[in-house]
Amino acid sequence: MIRNFVPRDTEALVAIWQQASLLAHPFLDDQFFAQEASNMREIYLPNAATWVATDHDCPIGFIAMIGTEIGGLFLLPAFHGRGIGRAMVDHVARELGKLQVEVFEKNALGRRFYHSYGFTEIDRYLHEGSGETMLRLAQVSS
Repeated sequence: MIRNFVPRDTEALVAIWQQASLLAHPFLDDQFFAQEASNMREIYLPNAATWVATDHDCPIGFIAMIGTEIGGLFLLPAFHGRGIGRAMVDHVARELGKLQVEVFEKNALGRRFYHSYGFTEIDRYLHEGSGETMLRLAQVSS
């Protein structure tokens, strides 16, 4: 089931973000993760339109939107490959139309997912906080 975020989800979503991010972003350092966890609690989740995927009423993933940009799409690794990530993107795309997202170039897992969903690279830049290359992707089909 996919439902709207409520503030009591915050700590569960930060934990999901940490597990998924460690898998997708092994090239980032501990200091980056610590700062981003704080940003998740204080900036990102309170300011994004966020939906939560649940299994037996327990959060297992989420998608956070800033306009038509996917600010974050994270799923517990144990639930990868079950179509849940695609269901979350479908859920927001029905409401918002064509989407965009930024992903680290070294995030092969994320890049593969978005490519399979019809996203294509439209820009790239150096991420200030990490020094890593970021790709801006846009959905051209679904």
